[in-house]
Amino acid sequence: MDKIYLGTNWKMHKTINETELYLKELNKNLNNIDFNKIKLFVIPPYTSLNKARKELVDSNILLGAQNMHWKREGAYTGEISPLMLDEIGVDIVELGHSERRQYYNENNIDINKKAKTALDFNFTPLICVGENYEAKKYGISEEMIRKQLKIIFNNIKREEAKKLLIAYEPVWAIGEKGEPAKPEYAEKIHILIRSYLEEKYDNMTSKNIPLIYGGSVNNENALKFLTRTNIDGLFIGRAAWDVESFLNIIHKINFFKYNS
Repeated sequence: MDKIYLGTNWKMHKTINETELYLKELNKNLNNIDFNKIKLFVIPPYTSLNKARKELVDSNILLGAQNMHWKREGAYTGEISPLMLDEIGVDIVELGHSERRQYYNENNIDINKKAKTALDFNFTPLICVGENYEAKKYGISEEMIRKQLKIIFNNIKREEAKKLLIAYEPVWAIGEKGEPAKPEYAEKIHILIRSYLEEKYDNMTSKNIPLIYGGSVNNENALKFLTRTNIDGLFIGRAAWDVESFLNIIHKINFFKYNS
């Protein structure tokens, strides 16, 4: 893949003011980045999206939302509709994060509905898949991930699939106590995902859907993942919540990509 995708989901962190300060600092320090080779995105909380959009005008950074309902509007207290996100001008919608599954009972059928709605609104759906510790322990990680993919990609056509991003995020690697997957293990799962996409669509489509890894990525291990052929980018959590830390990772990868 020609481009490396680097993004961060802030989860339930950062106020509107903190978002403004973070993005000003981020934008100020990206002058030497080759945006033909690196694609950046940030996914703040809903309350910061409008301010973030204003800060990212004329920027090469894409803006994402952390979730979205599949209905355009309706009696769904506490939900966010695609119309609302479209009005703000988001580029990406993250769907299926393991915390949404764990705490809010989201399932693969829900994610499929949301993905199709996101495509209708010309958002880029960022589809999260991954196995829990129990699945890994009993050796059924691949079966669990294939099941997720089969349901999520149901009735999504080839041309639509090309507009998606997929993040492999093993549940056991996420969070403060998470341990990153070994790069070779992450790549093995990425190869499984590509194999499924090739079966469903074709080889070219499979190669053109970016697959990124997320799960305890940091400044020390980021490049180890990106030296793997089938890992097209990184989805970074707490290591990117501090803007200086995120900038260190971005510049390290930019140097790597520029000299490779």
